[in-house]
Amino acid sequence: METKNAHGVPPNRPIKQYRIGSFSGVIWKNEKDMGNSGIISFLTANLKRSWKDKNSGNWREETINLRKGDISKAIVLLNKLQEDMLFANEGEEDE
Repeated sequence: METKNAHGVPPNRPIKQYRIGSFSGVIWKNEKDMGNSGIISFLTANLKRSWKDKNSGNWREETINLRKGDISKAIVLLNKLQEDMLFANEGEEDE
C-alpha cells in the first residue's frame, strides 16, 4: 500500500537519477491536489553538489531545485560562465 501525506496525496518520487563526479541530478514526479479540479502531476529537478569538508571530515552538500522552465536558463548561464572563464584563462592551466 502506498503512503500518502495529510492531504491524501502520495509523496513525490524520483523518476530518474544521474551522477557525475561530485554532482548528481534527480527528476521528481510531484502531485498536487487542486480540489475540485483533481490531482495534477508535474516534474521538478534538483542538482546537488557534494564534498567532504577538509577541516571536519564531514560530508556536505548544496542543492538547487529547478522547475522545467529553469533548466534551459541555467544551461545558458552556465555556458556563458564557462565561455568567459575559458577565454579569461587562455594560456593558463586549469585550477
